[in-house]
Amino acid sequence: MSPDRYLRTFDVLDLLVRFKEGLRLTEIKEALGLPVSSVHNMLQTMVAAEVLTMTEDLRYSIGPRVVGIALSTVASLDVRPLARRHLQDLAKTIGDDVYLGMNLGQRVFYVDRCMGTQRISLDIRLGERLSLHCTATGKLFAANDTRLAAKALAGPLKKLTANTITDAHALEAEYQRIREQGYAKSEEEAVDGVVGYAIPIRYANGTLAGAIHVSVIGRRATKSHEHKLLDAARASAEQVERSLGHFKPA
Repeated sequence: MSPDRYLRTFDVLDLLVRFKEGLRLTEIKEALGLPVSSVHNMLQTMVAAEVLTMTEDLRYSIGPRVVGIALSTVASLDVRPLARRHLQDLAKTIGDDVYLGMNLGQRVFYVDRCMGTQRISLDIRLGERLSLHCTATGKLFAANDTRLAAKALAGPLKKLTANTITDAHALEAEYQRIREQGYAKSEEEAVDGVVGYAIPIRYANGTLAGAIHVSVIGRRATKSHEHKLLDAARASAEQVERSLGHFKPA
């Protein structure tokens, strides 16, 4: 198989994963801008190898061999090593401490940390359970998991600072706001003088793989710094998602 044809098979797969009902030969040809004969031969080879399947009405879809490889690949991925370099780059770009948050069952915690360039930083222990009602990462996971949300809303909601949310209705509204805006923010709700941000890292199916958490201390927590931080953190999250096989359509 020529290098060009080899690469075209990936173009076909990338196209078909976006169409669950499948596509016909002419639709694939038009989408990829290739000759009918070339596409037909390639599709037949992919069907024979169970990379694709073809229905009775001549629609091509992703085949069982690809599904099996994809599931095995996702199951083998560890977010932490995939995210490490991107977290380091983010910490250098924004200057603040950057953490990788994950959850296991009912626990949300940090599994990695990259130091920023600021002289003052927090000493948050990796593996320590994060509160679901006042930390940015805890709120982000709870907002995206009904079981965690139910646990947090059942209380008690311990007051850690003057800004901690201690009312269940207010916390439920906060979770809804997080889902709508796509990230979580803790405005000195867990620690006085510290503003936290949590940006989701998602698998291709939309579920949370982890969260990028950034801790901003003192006077650095300005609106202009927030805009820079969110833009940079979202870009980092997208890079990690690409490493997890989450390719967003152009």
